[in-house]
Amino acid sequence: MLQRIQSIYLLFASLALFALFLFPLVHNVYFNGRPVTVMAIGIYEDLNGKQTHTEFFTLETIITSIIAILPVLLIFLYKNRKQQIYLGYLTIILIIAYSFWLSRVVKIIMGNELINTQNWGIGLLLSSISIIFMILATKAIQRDDKLVKSADRLR
Repeated sequence: MLQRIQSIYLLFASLALFALFLFPLVHNVYFNGRPVTVMAIGIYEDLNGKQTHTEFFTLETIITSIIAILPVLLIFLYKNRKQQIYLGYLTIILIIAYSFWLSRVVKIIMGNELINTQNWGIGLLLSSISIIFMILATKAIQRDDKLVKSADRLR
């Protein structure tokens, strides 16, 4: 059954991760005298009053895509709830590791530059939002599994 609430949660988790391609992680940080914006796909610098994509993150883009596809794939494993629960928890761990890795990438790029709270982008919160949706989905899958087991005991 694809109409379950956990399917909605998994879809929202995936959309939050895909939104990393649209929203910056860090923006308007002055690096080498120019305002820099760091996104999951690369670095944008303000050159002559125009945002220019100056550095591409190939590995980060590929890993972001893979991590964002995982919740969608979990939707279609609805016939095997045990596997779906296991992969849900594994996806949560992968998103946490990915978030840590992405924050380290930003820290390495910025070096000694201080990043204030006004420079944080929406992208820093999106992985946390996806983790919340993944937890909600996994709990809903567990409730479904418990309901099915109780119905099987009545038969």
